[in-house]
Amino acid sequence: MPRPIRATVRLSALRHNLALARRQAPNSKIWAVVKANAYGHGLARVAQALAGADGCALLDLNEAVRLRDAGIAKPILLLEGIFQPADLAVVDRYGLTTVVHDVEQILMLEHARLSSQIAVCLKLNTGLNRLGFAGAGFRAAYSRLEASGKVGMISLMTHFADADGPAGVAGQLARFGEWTAGLQGEVTLANSAALLRYPETHADWVRPGIMLYGCSPFADLSAEDLDLQPVMTLTSELVAIQELRPGDQVGYGGTFEATRPMRIGVVACGYADGYPRHAPGLRERSTPILVAGARTSTVGRVSMDLLCADLSAIPDARVGTPVTLWGEGLSADEVAANAGTVSYELLCALAARVPVVEV
Repeated sequence: MPRPIRATVRLSALRHNLALARRQAPNSKIWAVVKANAYGHGLARVAQALAGADGCALLDLNEAVRLRDAGIAKPILLLEGIFQPADLAVVDRYGLTTVVHDVEQILMLEHARLSSQIAVCLKLNTGLNRLGFAGAGFRAAYSRLEASGKVGMISLMTHFADADGPAGVAGQLARFGEWTAGLQGEVTLANSAALLRYPETHADWVRPGIMLYGCSPFADLSAEDLDLQPVMTLTSELVAIQELRPGDQVGYGGTFEATRPMRIGVVACGYADGYPRHAPGLRERSTPILVAGARTSTVGRVSMDLLCADLSAIPDARVGTPVTLWGEGLSADEVAANAGTVSYELLCALAARVPVVEV
């Protein structure tokens, strides 16, 4: 028998979340962000389920080719663009759209031999200070692309640093407007947070990512508050029960010590499956988990293949009882917050050894 752990991907939830994005930005086209193997959900299955999106956005050139080979004919955007001159032959052959954020990428384009002009998305750095041209450098890059003869449509984009936080988007949006004034091209600005909170950012294209997978981009609003449905549910089972006496410790390092008689359930899931090792299992701070649908807490340190849960209030739990690590009934956002991280990391970290079932 295989280990009982598995991830279930609910395609109807994906479509529900895409429809919500469409309602929020009814006049915008949608780049569905499917980078990092569709946030751990499986690239091909997600792209097929999101057929209602207007395009797909990702990082990896090989993943873009996989989508084309799987029959995805809609626009595909490479969010970090090309990395070497040979990439342009693939962009050309498969009709991809590439972000341009650096002068070296422009040089590659200028020297490329292409069968036709390619679509590019020119990135403006308005304050995130990762990728993109700033100020006058952006306008110079635009002029070079126009003069190169190698590109057709030039779209304009930026990425917000704090659309989910107190700074908001006003400053970056103002810089974008100032530095792109008079330039022609479709505009894409909004990530999930901006799409949900700032209608003024919707423009021609929006780029929802985490919201498509049923998680909230905000610390102060839950996915349920936003009518988002979880797409991935990670489940397992109890594989052993331990009876503890006062003073007994649990797990490596003995970080949890029982102060009373306790029943502890051992769950077939660990950090080698993608569960965060740093998720706390202390008396004063623990991580939520569902056993037989009942909410309880982890205890002790997460190990490679196992973690433990408090069964004190679940007397009927036994070997084989189902466990939910995150997903339906227990938001990945909440688990991540208790572990000091974000749901993006949990979803993307799902290990290859975990079977994925789509429903």
